[in-house]
Amino acid sequence: MEKPKPFSMIREFHLADWFTLGNACAGVGALFAVMSFLQSGDVRHLHYACALIPLALAFDVLDGRVARWRQQSSVLGRELDSLADIISFGVAPAAIAYGCGMQGLFDRVVLAFFVACGVSRLARFNVTAEKLSAGSDKVAYFEGTPIPTSMLLVAVLWVAAAQGATGDSLWGGAWRIAGFELHPLVLMFAASGSLMVSRIRIPKL
Repeated sequence: MEKPKPFSMIREFHLADWFTLGNACAGVGALFAVMSFLQSGDVRHLHYACALIPLALAFDVLDGRVARWRQQSSVLGRELDSLADIISFGVAPAAIAYGCGMQGLFDRVVLAFFVACGVSRLARFNVTAEKLSAGSDKVAYFEGTPIPTSMLLVAVLWVAAAQGATGDSLWGGAWRIAGFELHPLVLMFAASGSLMVSRIRIPKL
């Protein structure tokens, strides 16, 4: 029997996949910027982190358009897209929230819930995309809000940082529950995560 050829990742890459990697790199850059803020206290790094999320979204939009333009898509590309999205629109927004001051135990639980919902939302899309597409080359609607909607949360945090509402000055203050802190502002992440795993149908434009 002929020995199967080993999978060549580079040869399997299409032009759209490089835009997907740009998405992932923007998300990682946002994580590094949050780390720089926590080290230096310079709020400009929070602004950089927030600004990199719209850049990630631009790459995310472009990879789909380039794939349709080139009429090239693959399972590898779909998996790359999901992995990049969870970094840029799941982990990075949660890290920005942590950097802004949502660092209590309950805050961390909520942020972990948000990321878990994002991972679950993307996994559900991957396994149901063929069914939702109904034989066409694209899905007609999303089930649950798409994970890039977390950019709205990032926009709120950017405004908060611009107004100096970080750390102890975070909007809404902090609640003390059973000896641990919960910042009410983190509940917007709980709501966003819940909407992502809901069965709400969102038409795909």
